[in-house]
Amino acid sequence: MEGPLLKGLSFFSNTNTSSMSEVKYYTKEGLKKLKEELEHLESVQRPDISKQIAEARDKGDLSENAEYDAAKNAQGMLELQISKLQEEIRNARIIDESKMDTSKILILSVVKIKNLKNNALMTYTLVPESEADLKSGKISVSSPIAKGLLGKKVGDTVDILVPAGKVTFEVLEISR
Repeated sequence: MEGPLLKGLSFFSNTNTSSMSEVKYYTKEGLKKLKEELEHLESVQRPDISKQIAEARDKGDLSENAEYDAAKNAQGMLELQISKLQEEIRNARIIDESKMDTSKILILSVVKIKNLKNNALMTYTLVPESEADLKSGKISVSSPIAKGLLGKKVGDTVDILVPAGKVTFEVLEISR
């Protein structure tokens, strides 16, 4: 299901899937991290849990073997996590930056804004929700600030309702 921010934008890669799960958009780096996490779960954690199950099984009576039960539960949780990651990767779409309009703020825009109340300057990159990291200046496109900035151009001012109240920002720069 595409949100209103992404509907009709032609810069996303379109690939059909047979699954009815929600499509999520990622940068190439974000999708790479997902695949690396899946690889780690499958190649490191899965064998570790299998080893724990085998060791617990070797201890005898399985009906009263708490270690065996715990290892089997951990295995079930791991397999669920692997399955969810596989589904997310299957339904992932890469954002094609080469087709993006740089005259207005869109997802993956690097935006320099000024708080007109206190003259503070901020630079943010608008990213998919799953890649948001405020410490590195990456805010989710679904955050209040990003929602208020989407579609704006250099020189525009915008009033954005944030938890602390209404703040007026001026768009100073837009880049990729």
